[in-house]
Amino acid sequence: MRPLAPPLAALAALVALSTLTACGGDSATDRASGPGGGAKGGKATITVRIPDPGNAGVLALGKKDGSLDRALAAVGAEVAWTGSAGPFAPAAQAMNADQLDIATGSITSGVTSLSQSPGFAFFTATDPDPVGEGILVRSGSDITSVRDLVGRKVAVNKGGTGEYLLLKALAKAGVPADRVERVYLRPDQTAAVFNAGQVDAWAVWSTYAVAELGTGKARFVADGTAIGSDNYSLNAVRSGFAKDHPEVVEALYAYLHENSAKEKKDPAAYLNVFTDAGPTAVNGKAKEIQIDFTAKGGTVDPIGPEDIERFETVARFYADQKVTPNKVDIASHLLDIEKLS
Repeated sequence: MRPLAPPLAALAALVALSTLTACGGDSATDRASGPGGGAKGGKATITVRIPDPGNAGVLALGKKDGSLDRALAAVGAEVAWTGSAGPFAPAAQAMNADQLDIATGSITSGVTSLSQSPGFAFFTATDPDPVGEGILVRSGSDITSVRDLVGRKVAVNKGGTGEYLLLKALAKAGVPADRVERVYLRPDQTAAVFNAGQVDAWAVWSTYAVAELGTGKARFVADGTAIGSDNYSLNAVRSGFAKDHPEVVEALYAYLHENSAKEKKDPAAYLNVFTDAGPTAVNGKAKEIQIDFTAKGGTVDPIGPEDIERFETVARFYADQKVTPNKVDIASHLLDIEKLS
């Protein structure tokens, strides 16, 4: 749940698949939570496994103030914080392996994950981030336009938001993709490489861009608006969980929708939720930037026809760019939250 318009995310570490272990027992989703069970007539409480949100965002505040617990308890469920929020690809693998029930990612990383026997579906959409994602360069760089990237090295996460943003920017500028060298790196490992000058630019989103912009030593040469990004943020649910517990998915959607709107109105209240010091805290100029990005971002909404059309555009683009071998079928992996139960 990305910070911004991932109205759900935190500045968090990469999901380590090994930490996303199942909670044990003979059922991956229905587990008793002590004597008496859940809220529905003595039934066992339903456990929904979600990556820990860290120090910022809707889920972080909901974890701290107990409001998420109350929303889930109303439908006989409780949350188990499992691992940590981060890139979608490992979270998708965890859902496929029945080690996770809910995760947040972008449509771009979603497309690549859907091309690999998915066991999940998307149930919400947040509009593409207009200002928090883009092509980042160091402040002293002579790169002033996307065309200046020709012959340069650009860091991207393979098959995800970074690669999409770069390819989309190049296509819009009329620059053949093979004229720019893509350097595939994990997002959480890229800052050191970028700041050491080992790459010339970094295609990145707000989770990682805010810290760089906050130092004053980096700037966007093109942001999401300039690129024409269709990079929605989405929430995914494990398919088996959605089938067995639609009322829990609906309750979680309602919570995210309502509170993402509150976050957009008062972004500062959703930052530094547990601590205002240390590596997960955002302070100074970076905090000002994050507040501005969140205020300009979207809210968690149902997936509508216009969203699906843009998802399909991303899928076709990825196939055309050979990121995926064929066009991925998006429509069969989308849930209408208003018709779920």
